[in-house]
Amino acid sequence: MNNKHGFKTNAILFLGLLMPLFGISQAKNVLTSHRVFPKVDKVLEFEKALATHAQKYHSGNFVWRVHYIQSGPDFGGYMIVEGPKSWESEDTRGNMGTEHNIDWNKNVAIYLTERQSGGYSVYNDSLSTVALGDFAEKINISHVYPKMGKSDNVVDIFKKLKKTWVAGGVSVAVYSESSGKPQYMLVTRYKQGLKERAAGFRKPFTERYEAVNGESSYAQYLKDVAEFTDESWSELLFLRADLGSK
Repeated sequence: MNNKHGFKTNAILFLGLLMPLFGISQAKNVLTSHRVFPKVDKVLEFEKALATHAQKYHSGNFVWRVHYIQSGPDFGGYMIVEGPKSWESEDTRGNMGTEHNIDWNKNVAIYLTERQSGGYSVYNDSLSTVALGDFAEKINISHVYPKMGKSDNVVDIFKKLKKTWVAGGVSVAVYSESSGKPQYMLVTRYKQGLKERAAGFRKPFTERYEAVNGESSYAQYLKDVAEFTDESWSELLFLRADLGSK
């Protein structure tokens, strides 16, 4: 009886020690993005081929969401987002197999220009005001590039911004870019549509910011942005659910 009891106790303790490791290995907070740009006279053919490819080959960990880029320097392009998934799943993803690659190269890529970009993004729960999987059809992405060695200072800026977003009921998902030039992406999800951008929909930003961060804090915010960030730009994107995975 004692040996059995001891075995059960040790087994429970062992499993308890493993549980945090299971949690870490199964964390799905990584997105990959691929921006492509179809030839101007082949948009319809590209969209049809893309939808067919996504619905045939991309499901589970590799599900695709496709956005059309409505403004900014990448206007006219399509952003293909895969995930959320874990870093571990990338170790076994591979190239999705020969059949998948032939379909992409022969049926989709033939309609694309040579211009493209891609990257890995990691969702930051502590800085966000909306859950990773709580998506919206219309979004604004602000790309913020910290100066060298100033990432911690930029995160402090975001912490104060988060209080402002919460006070105004703004849904923002914050991501850090894990490839390319270091950057953060602030994705505002317009749960109520683009009317959220209209003047008067919410109280002015300055008023909301100082209400939660203190009087005259907005002036310090502007100084911090100028001192710790290198550059920033933004863009509007609309979900094209008809082009992604089903």
